[in-house]
Amino acid sequence: MHILIIGAAGMVGRKLTAALVKSGQLRGQAISRLTLADVIAADKPAGFTGAVETLATDLSAPGTAVTLAAKRADVIFHLAAIVSGEAEADFDKGYRINMDGTRYLLEAIRQEGIKAGSYLPRLVFTSSIGVFGAPFPEAIADDFFLTPLTSYGTQKAICELLLNDYSRKGFVDGVGIRLPTITVRPGKPNLAASGFFSNILREPLAGLEAVLPVSKDVRHWFASPRAAVGFLIHAAEMDSSALGWRRTLSAPGLSATVGEEIEALRRVAGDKVVSLIRDEPNPTIIKIVDGWPRNFDTKRARALGFKAESTMDEIIKIHIEDELGGKIGG
Repeated sequence: MHILIIGAAGMVGRKLTAALVKSGQLRGQAISRLTLADVIAADKPAGFTGAVETLATDLSAPGTAVTLAAKRADVIFHLAAIVSGEAEADFDKGYRINMDGTRYLLEAIRQEGIKAGSYLPRLVFTSSIGVFGAPFPEAIADDFFLTPLTSYGTQKAICELLLNDYSRKGFVDGVGIRLPTITVRPGKPNLAASGFFSNILREPLAGLEAVLPVSKDVRHWFASPRAAVGFLIHAAEMDSSALGWRRTLSAPGLSATVGEEIEALRRVAGDKVVSLIRDEPNPTIIKIVDGWPRNFDTKRARALGFKAESTMDEIIKIHIEDELGGKIGG
């Protein structure tokens, strides 16, 4: 089994790689080869005895998608994208990387299939809940209209349609996953407009101050990094025919307000940790977040075997266990 991960140096990419190496198999087959691609070279995974190739390359650059498709991986995880805040700030870059890069990859796979006579990889694509825009129902089902209110969401929605069409035509076996906001993200803050959802938990747990740019009654949709990896692996292994021609689905998650996040942090870590959160309203972030969905009806994904956390306390405890060695404080 040959696996290609595009976006392998990112947080989810690194965790996915580690999980695959630990398991040693996917879809009942031993993993013999890994190709890890990103704009910066990913680290070679420790403990993996098969062949590993790391590539520092930009999927949207001329020829990159063709080179990757020519490797004929059995399963391709396409995680690469620039995040919501950056895509909104830099219109050209967002469309080049988030939309053109995906289109180039799909077309390169199609051309490789024509050349090889038979090549149909499973392509797992990470989409976003940003494909939906207000006004929202109480809980968004998979058949709700895609009316994104950000450039990032629009780029992801276009890619969902491309994934459907290339799968319908038999060029690729695609499965798209609309990830919840992944919380708590380890590492340092990034340019994602949603970054504060993690920051107000991660920094205080490390003994650092955090800024809250929105009100505490803002509601959002969450899952842990551990759950995100589980979504991707299940998407690679599931019977994709169960999706019909709606190839992208919304993954399960947890709907919670920022205030509920903070109260969960208080229950898990105490008042002293919570006191490190400082209110500092940011009109730009507020405007972006106001257009995001808050709750989902994910019975379709759950029926297909996808699973996530049920409480914010659980999400916080996973972060403490996976990233802080079970200890709180810097």
